[in-house]
Amino acid sequence: MNPPSIELQRGASQEIEAFLADRIYEFNAKATGYFDAESFAAVQKDQSGAILAGVSGYTWGGVCFVSYLWVAEEHRGNGTGSALLRTAEQHAKDKGCMVALLSTHSFQSPNFYARMGYEYQASVKDHPVGHSNVFYAKRLSPSAA
Repeated sequence: MNPPSIELQRGASQEIEAFLADRIYEFNAKATGYFDAESFAAVQKDQSGAILAGVSGYTWGGVCFVSYLWVAEEHRGNGTGSALLRTAEQHAKDKGCMVALLSTHSFQSPNFYARMGYEYQASVKDHPVGHSNVFYAKRLSPSAA
């Protein structure tokens, strides 16, 4: 009996990634009892509808994970990134999250996250080679009801 073949695909495969994410979530939810995962995103657009900045991530099991935070270069330094991160944190608090997590690369924004109250947790050297992937966490206070 021959083992099933493995087919490698190059480039983005949103369909496969969504399928795998759903299967992992099913496993994780059953293992933990947390069935409350929800994705979120917030954007700032210009008058023509072009995205100038955005944040996305998910909440699950009392935790908010910020997957992406981006601000167009010409709009950096004016508080947009801070406002987006605070929006994600408020959403997380409203959902009952106690912790916000994120990762950034050493060449991206570790100082920004530290200024926003995130505490260093760990880093992985050489991701990518010559740089580090840095992990941060922030305790969230509950929202006032």
